[in-house]
Amino acid sequence: MENASAKDAPRLQMLVLDRSDPAQNMARFYVLAIEPTLFGDTALVREWGRRGQRGRKRLDLYANAELAKEALDDWLQKKVRRGYRRRVLGASLPPPLSGPARG
Repeated sequence: MENASAKDAPRLQMLVLDRSDPAQNMARFYVLAIEPTLFGDTALVREWGRRGQRGRKRLDLYANAELAKEALDDWLQKKVRRGYRRRVLGASLPPPLSGPARG
């Protein structure tokens, strides 16, 4: 028998996107996640940046999970149009692109 509180608890939804182009020295990531807040709202968390570096993060609050899901879908469409592709969690990333040596 399933626990009622576990059944009603919101599930974490997360998408990890990747965009690489060695010709342009591009290795970027974009993460979209839906998370509950302490105050009953739902947050769409977006994190982005260069792979291997600390990224930027933004939280957008929504009144319910359905609105947050719609926003996630909109951002996913925008990122796919820009060349991002979904990365399967657990799959290894290609090695970071090498840049000029720093001394």
